[in-house]
Amino acid sequence: MISSQFRRYSYSELKKATNNFKEELGRGGSGAVYKGVLSDGRLVAVKRLGGDIFQSQDEYFAEISTLGKINHMNLVRIWGFCSGKRHRLLVYEYLDNLSLDRHIFGSNFLSWKQRYAVALGTAKGLAYLHHECLEWVIHCDVKPENILLDSEFQPKIADFGLAKLSQRGGPGSEFTRIRGTKGYMAPEWALNHPITAKVDVYGYGVVILEMVRGIRLCNWVVEGDDKNESALTDFVRNAKEKMKSGGGLDWVESVVDLRLGGRFSRNQAVRLIETGISCVDENRNKRPTMGSVVQTLLECEDEAEI
Repeated sequence: MISSQFRRYSYSELKKATNNFKEELGRGGSGAVYKGVLSDGRLVAVKRLGGDIFQSQDEYFAEISTLGKINHMNLVRIWGFCSGKRHRLLVYEYLDNLSLDRHIFGSNFLSWKQRYAVALGTAKGLAYLHHECLEWVIHCDVKPENILLDSEFQPKIADFGLAKLSQRGGPGSEFTRIRGTKGYMAPEWALNHPITAKVDVYGYGVVILEMVRGIRLCNWVVEGDDKNESALTDFVRNAKEKMKSGGGLDWVESVVDLRLGGRFSRNQAVRLIETGISCVDENRNKRPTMGSVVQTLLECEDEAEI
């Protein structure tokens, strides 16, 4: 049964709750998100879906109802929706610490322990969507902006299921258009290969390598003597070379975010780097499943820093 807290809202209710969509929390390809307060006092995030949400209201309701039944501690909870001729909105729980990108790339950065917990929790959420969900869900846009943090800095994945809402081309069809964010999109998008759960594995790999390094790896280019390569390619190549050179775990020092001042678990860092590299393999068949990633990270969960 759908939770009794999952319900249909009128557009006027959500307009009032958001004070006429006054405070914008973020904006992405699927629409803008606004902070709101419901009549019962609950803080919420209200997403106004943009683009081509071309389903009938019945189809839209069926998909949203499915999403409303999905419940996992590492997935953002959907409280309800609005469906009208001109307006399609989703009502989510509000999370105090907003999105992960604000806590990796900014001055208010996460500790190593927090980063590892985010990597593990995010893996658990994706594994649930891929392997345990009543209806198999591929996210298609895994990136720091879609990983939200609660008051304890535990991760919750947002925007899962939106690919099904807006990109479905018909029963049994593949996604009809490219969806996602450049830099976090697996190579198979550009090659027009069938889209599988391995696209999420790729995006996850980029995210955890960015958490290790503390910078964006997806949107800038390193200029070399022979050719230009992305920061991600450069990072992966350097890390592989240092792994092969031997000498224990000392090489990790030069790879992990310098802002941590050396306060991190070497074993956990190696585990995240190795996992991230395997996740971003251009050959999707060589990428691990999210279920196996969870098991790999759990093995190092209790490692102490330094």
